[in-house]
Amino acid sequence: MKQDLSTVPGPIGVFDSGYGGLTILKQIKETLPEYDYMYLGDNARAPYGTRSFEVVYEFTRQAVEKLFEMGCHLVILACNTASAKALRSVQVNDLPRIDPARRVLGVIRPTVECIGEITRSRHIGVLATAGTIKSESYPLEIHKLFPDITVSGEASPMWVSLVENNEANGPGADYFIKKSIDQLVSKDSLIDTVILGCTHYPLLLPKIEQFMPEGIQIVTQGKYVAISLKNYFQRHPEIDEKCTKGGNTIFCTTEAEEKFTESASIFLNESISVQRISLE
Repeated sequence: MKQDLSTVPGPIGVFDSGYGGLTILKQIKETLPEYDYMYLGDNARAPYGTRSFEVVYEFTRQAVEKLFEMGCHLVILACNTASAKALRSVQVNDLPRIDPARRVLGVIRPTVECIGEITRSRHIGVLATAGTIKSESYPLEIHKLFPDITVSGEASPMWVSLVENNEANGPGADYFIKKSIDQLVSKDSLIDTVILGCTHYPLLLPKIEQFMPEGIQIVTQGKYVAISLKNYFQRHPEIDEKCTKGGNTIFCTTEAEEKFTESASIFLNESISVQRISLE
């Protein structure tokens, strides 16, 4: 007889289309090491950045339901594209049907909340995938909290491929990284803060810092998402109680286990074991 996991405490689910969410997971684990985690990478269908809203929503919903089935009561969409294109629909359309007591959170709002204290010029830039830029999720969220801030965005579609293909430190990356940065800052000379609005991009940080004009602060998401989650548990003890605390992490992928293990170990600087699952 299959166990009903709706009331049994379980790990915190962390979902991404690929490997980028591991940068978020790493920061969350450093901030909240006592919790159990279940990471799911939909590597077989990555990247999500160029896919339509409908497809991203469908894929994200499948992943969230799978993590719920595997015992998670809280799922973090550690993917900007999923957060931009699917989070609201999952929260409004699916959670009431699946289980109103469960929660799904994204990475855009926690990143946006910190911006007001960082920028001095009140002009910021966002580097992200085409899907995230097209959704205008960052300008919309920023203007809810800080109506006075001017936001400029630039899609950097090649950056994810550079990371996924282990070309982040190669000479071929220079052209694409410099090009996107130059195009962004040319839109607004007053930009003093740039958000890396894709979880893959921290892996390109040495190159980004090399080509980013002096005086512009670069904001990566992991730290802010981790702090936000810690605060969330303090505000919602009823959710915290449903998250197990054993300090363990389970890794799942929709791709070949060997490929995921090889790449993920580079992201996390540790050896891991992974299991392959299907979302379709």
